[in-house]
Formats: sequence, structure tokens, C-alpha cells
Amino acid sequence: MRVIIDDNSGFCFGVVRAIGEAESALSRLGEVCSLGDIVHNRVEVQRLEALGLRTVTHSDIANLGGATLLIRAHGEPPRTYEMAKSMGIELIDATCPVVARLQRRVREAYDKMQSVGGQVVLLGKRGHAEVVGLTGQVGDDVTVVESEADLDAVDFSRPIYFLSQTTQSIDLFNHLGQVIMRRAKSADAVTLDDTICRRVAGREQLLTDFSKSVDVVIFVSGRKSSNGRVLCDVCRRANERCYMVEEASELEAEWFEGAESVGICGATSTPRWLMEQVAAALRGGDEK
Repeated sequence: MRVIIDDNSGFCFGVVRAIGEAESALSRLGEVCSLGDIVHNRVEVQRLEALGLRTVTHSDIANLGGATLLIRAHGEPPRTYEMAKSMGIELIDATCPVVARLQRRVREAYDKMQSVGGQVVLLGKRGHAEVVGLTGQVGDDVTVVESEADLDAVDFSRPIYFLSQTTQSIDLFNHLGQVIMRRAKSADAVTLDDTICRRVAGREQLLTDFSKSVDVVIFVSGRKSSNGRVLCDVCRRANERCYMVEEASELEAEWFEGAESVGICGATSTPRWLMEQVAAALRGGDEK
């Protein structure tokens, strides 16, 4: 059975940058706090915790005076920076530059809509760290939608500025954009601003092609990863024999019955070394 690792999978630039910042700080300081999981991959988080990274929550900030706190690639709302400053906490801001630009776009869109009595609508996963950081730029005065059904919360009699979380599906954004245009009182009062990261979105077609080229797909991803769920669905639409695992121990022998080829791929939060571990387990016949 041939085992192939997808060369287009793995960490995106923003995650590589954040982990590099963390490793550099850990080598200097010995301990650094990360505000939330630095990446939505349990195995990679455990590796970094072994180096001294400590994952904390927003409720812990009040007790971190004098500590060094890393803002992960997902970004944070302004209130987090203000709280850290008031507590004398040193910050390492590893917000992905793509996310930082989107935060500015949200503020600009909000100011524009305020001047014409309009509203900002964001395609994104409610409660996701990036979305919390985006909506927090404007006091959470943003309508977040995850599906067409959620558009019922939008006031179509008012101007609309529609943006997207960076890791959402281009197809879904385009579909919802067209629905908004049809339902709006005036299509001229609708702005569709595709803010999806092309380094991530471009993977959809690449993963589709990759998944069609093999008999079985093993998608390696942390189950907390929103991007992982989106991209795994892309693979599954292309190949119904697609299975998600967090690590090699989750492999099941029955998945590979009759297969001559297996493709290993993953999310933007999946480290290459983890995909290689899964591939090694398959090549060595270590699946359950």
C-alpha cells in the first residue's frame, strides 16, 4: 500500500510565525503563557507545553502580573491589550498579519456603515477566537452568520457590509453573498468584501485533487480546528473514504481494506511532523 503525504498541507504562515515566536521566547525565558491554545492541535500544544508553554484563559489574566503573555495568530480584541497593559503583563503579539489586516477592515467597514445607517455582517464560527477578536474591534456590533439560515437576523432594509473570517469556505461566502444581494432592498447598498486568506482557501482545490488521486484519505487535524473541519469536509466530498484523526493511535485497520494507496493530509494547524508520524505508522503496519 502506497502512503503519500500531501506537500500542500500543514501549518499556514500565521501559525508558523506564532510557534516560532513562542519557541524563541521560551528559549530566552523558560516559561511563556499562551492566551488559549496556540494552535488547534492537541499534540502540537503538548509538545510546546513540554518546552515551558503554559496555556491560560482570559479569566487568568488578572493573576498574571509580571508574566509574558503570547497573543496567538487568531488575534484578540482591543480590550485584551488594555487589560494586559493595566496588569503590567508583557505581550508578545503573534497575530497573523492577514488577521490583523482583517481587523482593520472590520473597523473601516463599521465606520462606513455607521455613516449610512448600515450594518456589518461576518461569515464566521461564533465563539471562534478569530471571530471574537474581529467583532471585538467594534464593540461586538457585528452580525455573525454561519449558514444561510442565519441571514434571517440581518436587516435587509439597511446597507450591508459583508466580510468573512479568514479560514471560511470561498464557495460558502460567494453563495451567501448572492443570497444577500437578492434579499437586500437595494443591491447597490451591499458591499461584498472577500477577506478569506488565499493561502488557506487555495488548499480546497489542491485537497480535492489530492483526495481523488488516492483510495483512502487520512486527514490529520485537531478536533478543535474550525479550518480542519472545513478542509476535511472538502476531502470527504472528493473521496468518501476519508477519515479524520488527531494522531496515529486512532487509525483503524478496516479503513484500508482493499486500498492500494493512502493519502495523508491536514489542516493549517497540523504540523508536518505529525503527518509524518501517521504515515510511518501506516508504512510500518501499526494501525489498530
